[in-house]
Amino acid sequence: MIRIRPGRVVEITGRRPGLSELMVETEGRVEKAVNYDELTGPVAVGDRVALNTSAVNLGLGTGGVHFVMLNLERAVRDAPKAGHIMKLRYTPFQVQVLAVEEEASPHFAAIRDCESLERLPVAVGSLHSMLGPFAAAVKLLAPEVRLVYLMTDGGALPLAFSRLVRQLRDRGLLDATVTCGHAFGGDYEAVNVYSGLLAARAAAGADMVIAVMGPGIVGSGQTYGFTGIEQGEIINAVGVLGGTPIAIPRISFADPRDRHRGVSHHTLTALGRVALQPALVALPRLDPAAQRLLEVQLATAGIPDRHQVVIADGKPALEALEAYRLNVTTMGRGPAETPEFFLACGAAARLAVDAYRTARTPNRRS
Repeated sequence: MIRIRPGRVVEITGRRPGLSELMVETEGRVEKAVNYDELTGPVAVGDRVALNTSAVNLGLGTGGVHFVMLNLERAVRDAPKAGHIMKLRYTPFQVQVLAVEEEASPHFAAIRDCESLERLPVAVGSLHSMLGPFAAAVKLLAPEVRLVYLMTDGGALPLAFSRLVRQLRDRGLLDATVTCGHAFGGDYEAVNVYSGLLAARAAAGADMVIAVMGPGIVGSGQTYGFTGIEQGEIINAVGVLGGTPIAIPRISFADPRDRHRGVSHHTLTALGRVALQPALVALPRLDPAAQRLLEVQLATAGIPDRHQVVIADGKPALEALEAYRLNVTTMGRGPAETPEFFLACGAAARLAVDAYRTARTPNRRS
């Protein structure tokens, strides 16, 4: 059930396209809230609102803010929009979008006629926080690359929720966004991962794609009970479509949970059991003891039998974060606390740039 409580807006602390950050008074306290302007309309100080307080009541992390469900002070004006695809289907918040697959879309013909990614490098991650260091490292190594972000519905559904995406767009580190499945708010909307990948190439003109969920991940401690398992499914989609999948492993020596120490069980499960198409697996160059542990974990999961594990220098990610002044954390930890996480993103960026340059080089006869 949704936990609904009345509230009143006392301050607007920030705005970005599609989203307003608020302080609201509710149940005798002043707390953070989010209003999605394109869903529930504009909001102003003093407005009485109905709030979904479920996440705060449960003490959740990324989603631990209230969400405005209804503004009781102002009605949303009907604004005619193109498109007949609904996201968040059959819920009170279903939202109308113009998907690239629709005949009314200016990209309809391009998507219809595009059947292959033609070796397009696609980095596939399992946490939203991988997006920042990967994108920064790519642009440091190859500024000319047109990088497109494909956001899946494994985490937050509205793209506007991501502060990271806005930072990357403002700094010129992301060139376009595609939202697929029930995720919405990208420059291009797609029905699923397959058409989302084709949209990245044929509509957004990508030289390279990074596919990863929005902020937040659902995990349960069960082998298959986490949304990051989609990493294997996305690798399959990239392979089926003729792209070059590059897996970003989730690596940490700072996480106290055994299942996430070294290579996370998220990566081992997604790559060792779910991904049926072969991928490049980017392994950062670490000290010998750490390197050996990672290699043993991958070998035990059978990953080298399915995929090509490539060790690469991941330092461009650390250099790029500093150069572009990006403050990125993962699970609350930055590069100083868990450098191996960021180095894995940098290693994947290096492999992706190499694949991009190889794909662009015409075959030459000797």
